Amino acid sequence: MTGEKNLEALLAALHPELRKGEYVYVLWPHGRPLAPGIEAAVREAEGLTVVLPRAEADSLGLHYDFVAAWITLQVHSELEAIGLTAAVGKALTDAHISCNVLAGFHHDHILVPVADAARAIEALAELSAESRHQPRPALVLRDETQADRGAILKLTAEAFAVSPATGLPAVGEPAEVGVLRQLFECEEYLPQFSIVAELDGEVVAHVISTRGWVEEHELLGLGPIGVTPRLQRHGIGSALMNETISRANAAGESGIALLGSTEYYPRFGFVPARSLGVLPPEDVWSDNFQLLPLAVWPGGVHGRFRYAEPFNGL
Repeated sequence: MTGEKNLEALLAALHPELRKGEYVYVLWPHGRPLAPGIEAAVREAEGLTVVLPRAEADSLGLHYDFVAAWITLQVHSELEAIGLTAAVGKALTDAHISCNVLAGFHHDHILVPVADAARAIEALAELSAESRHQPRPALVLRDETQADRGAILKLTAEAFAVSPATGLPAVGEPAEVGVLRQLFECEEYLPQFSIVAELDGEVVAHVISTRGWVEEHELLGLGPIGVTPRLQRHGIGSALMNETISRANAAGESGIALLGSTEYYPRFGFVPARSLGVLPPEDVWSDNFQLLPLAVWPGGVHGRFRYAEPFNGL
């Protein structure tokens, strides 16, 4: 069968398919007979590199560092086709996903970090849709409703399956899910600051801000904020942050406090809360406790921040 050479046709027909299982790269021991489970191999001057299922490598006692998901690009490209690898690589780079490419006779194959598999599939599907001139569904930001809560709790569990504090998988239900469940029912709940992002009718992200205080001065305490994993790093979290800030200014709120990344949140204007005289609820939070002074920030606000009551159980 003759393969396709035209890049636009290749991208339009592109269908990324996730192969079952986890795969690893291994430097095969010199002189050892090849095992039947090997899926790909490359001979180099330094030795033989093989790709095989992780379980197979474990059973053989072989060392590896990179655990990958295997995505097959279900479009038949000619080996002479120009631009497909570059286009796929750019789409994954834009999504901040590393990739390794294997070219077969019939298909190209992409190995990405196993944790990024769902996002990689999404990024490649979007690449194909763009090539077919299909418009992306518009992102809708709106108030959360009672009917949304099941979807919100589910995406929050998925978003915090790996703890942002420790980098380790959560044991059981992530703490953020339990806190969020209580925030929906607490006295400090502010319905206009519980915002969902909806894409093509699906709730894909959520942020909540509840009433907090420094002494008697009212502020907002933001969090948790969660985006379904396959759509992380697509700007949806930033859209929710900007919407929260816009609503807070319109409502006459004076400031927003949060605990989070010192690399991410300063882009929205957050600074270490201590620099404004506001102390974190716990001293160990240090500079990760940040504050955004809004348009009516009065100055002269000093003291320790108090979150809504459900946060006391953390």
